[in-house]
Amino acid sequence: MKHLTIIVPDGQNNLSSIIGAYKIMSRANEYWKKTGRKELFKIQLAGISKKIDFYEGLFTVKPHTNISAITKTDLIIIPSLNHNYQQAIKGNKLLIDWIEKQYKSGAEVASICTGAFMLASSGLLDGKSCSTHWAAADHFRIMFPKVDLKADQLITDENGIYTNGGAYSFLNLMIYLVEKYYDRQTAIFCSKVFQIEIDRQSQSAFTIFTGQKKHDDEMVKKAQAYIEDRLDEKISVEHLSCQFSVGRRNFDRRFIKATGNTPVEYAQRVKIESAKKTFETSRKTINEVMYAVGYSDVKAFREVFRKITGMSPLAYKAKYNKEGQ
Repeated sequence: MKHLTIIVPDGQNNLSSIIGAYKIMSRANEYWKKTGRKELFKIQLAGISKKIDFYEGLFTVKPHTNISAITKTDLIIIPSLNHNYQQAIKGNKLLIDWIEKQYKSGAEVASICTGAFMLASSGLLDGKSCSTHWAAADHFRIMFPKVDLKADQLITDENGIYTNGGAYSFLNLMIYLVEKYYDRQTAIFCSKVFQIEIDRQSQSAFTIFTGQKKHDDEMVKKAQAYIEDRLDEKISVEHLSCQFSVGRRNFDRRFIKATGNTPVEYAQRVKIESAKKTFETSRKTINEVMYAVGYSDVKAFREVFRKITGMSPLAYKAKYNKEGQ
């Protein structure tokens, strides 16, 4: 029998991903027993304290065991954290060291939502791809510049390390792990029991783009503001670099370093975020919205919209604006 460890970090306030992971993996075990096979995992919650309070003591988790009692495990699940990432990392150093040691001894590791901060602090994600909640992406890039953050992806899978996007999308990661460790039929069964959409790949449609402003490059901040103030214009990078008296190559380099996007990508994201909000709140047609954000070619607008959101403009409007149809 394999061993699954669900980590219970100290000082955190996110309980749902611990419970959800435990219930789904336990149900997969039960399904195997009912179909004549042995349970695949011994599932244990483990931490560094005997009792951890959640939501100001409203709920309490008593882990099965201390991590020091687990000498070998096959799969580790790291739940999401609260928003004080530095404190979470500092207060769970023993857990982080244990995770790193177990991975180097052959265990696989899955992080849920902002649990990626704990995983990244171990150094195990350096040079690898990773996802986390879109709202935490800017913080993550600043803290862990060596990690290849894929904020649009729902799930990443690389060298025995799995990460996923935000909030309750962890349910999709659990179904993914069930298929990976059990089989497709068990994953389908669990997806039906828990009513989780199987094979979902992106969190793009849920992303609210606010612009990456957590940097110190004043020139880039001015360029960002310039782009955001001229949504209906088609601005070339050459025009932008001239506007701020910086060479094109140097402008691109500084912009990418500060924001994680090229100037063109940034302008696209700003325009599409504005289009999304208009689709959600108005009765404007696709063409009206397209022109308002500086596009004149329906095909080009549709392609960029789909690339960023994972949906067509029409599908997005139908999904998020029932009154505007």
